[in-house]
Amino acid sequence: MDRRQFIKSSGLTAASLAFLNQTFAASPGGFKRNPNIKAISGSWFEFAHGSDAEGKYWNPALPNFTEAQWRAKVLEMSEAGMEYLVLMSVANNGKTFYPSALQPRYEYACTDPLEAVLSAADECGVKFFVSNDFWTDWTETGKMMSDPALARLREKGMEEIAGKYAHHKSFYGWYYPNESGFWHTVDDTTIKYVNECNRVAKKLTPRSVNLIAPYGTKSVRFDDKYVSQLDKLDIDIVAYQDEIGVKKTRVGTAGKYYETLYKSHQKAGRSRLWADMEIFEFEGEVYNSALVPAGFDRVLKQMEDISPFVEHILIYQYMGLMNKPGSIAAAGHPDSEKLYRNYMDWLKVQQ
Repeated sequence: MDRRQFIKSSGLTAASLAFLNQTFAASPGGFKRNPNIKAISGSWFEFAHGSDAEGKYWNPALPNFTEAQWRAKVLEMSEAGMEYLVLMSVANNGKTFYPSALQPRYEYACTDPLEAVLSAADECGVKFFVSNDFWTDWTETGKMMSDPALARLREKGMEEIAGKYAHHKSFYGWYYPNESGFWHTVDDTTIKYVNECNRVAKKLTPRSVNLIAPYGTKSVRFDDKYVSQLDKLDIDIVAYQDEIGVKKTRVGTAGKYYETLYKSHQKAGRSRLWADMEIFEFEGEVYNSALVPAGFDRVLKQMEDISPFVEHILIYQYMGLMNKPGSIAAAGHPDSEKLYRNYMDWLKVQQ
């Protein structure tokens, strides 16, 4: 992609980098309009959380969701202004979340949740990035990225999924879910894995827009090596994790890391820069306890901090951490309704 066209299409200018924190008329709820803060554009979406400890408040409910409830959840998220949904996984640990000839299916009340959510997304204009992985233990990232047998299984899975579901207008692209740590730079294993996934994706779905969401955001350096590795990475969108929820980054500091990323992507002129913003906290020990909703004051500060540097803000995640009051598809922590109400009150003031 031409670098000048990249800068133009990203909508990011010197003025946006200045990020003047102007405020206007206050809402009855105390929120003020601030055109410099980007609203949330989308969220990760899952049929089950990989860790039962983390998914304590919603994993038990999801297998019992009917087709109507899966559809309702997508429509609910669309009503909250979410245009993009990123499906975390189509399978996990040897079982699929859709009818497959490759592996047995999880016994869910809805026999095909993937069809249900894509059909609902068709109706409301939501765009899905559909996962291509987690055919084995999702925690074995290195193995999934480098094992030739798993690569063959992943390609067969992509062929099956494209054959079954790519006709949906909501099938916007693919998500490659094996999270890589971009420690200072992009490692060669990640480049090989992503580029191979993208080769298959473009063969099956030539018009697909494809996404990854790496961690290690705060360690990335704006230097020639990173730009060179980024230039080798054949991917449309990189949505970097802000790592606030996992306590690797402090609230109020993420902006400086995204500014570094912005400069790197601007110089490489290839993939688009989005954010994967964490709206959770841990109930107890990090990685070993339930995910619970963060307070909206913290979430708003995260949005403010990274807005000048990214095209879109996606969250991890709506499922379990936000719920519309009275939803027929409620799943998650009791405070999820409070976070939903606070965000929607703020959003109304911005529109």
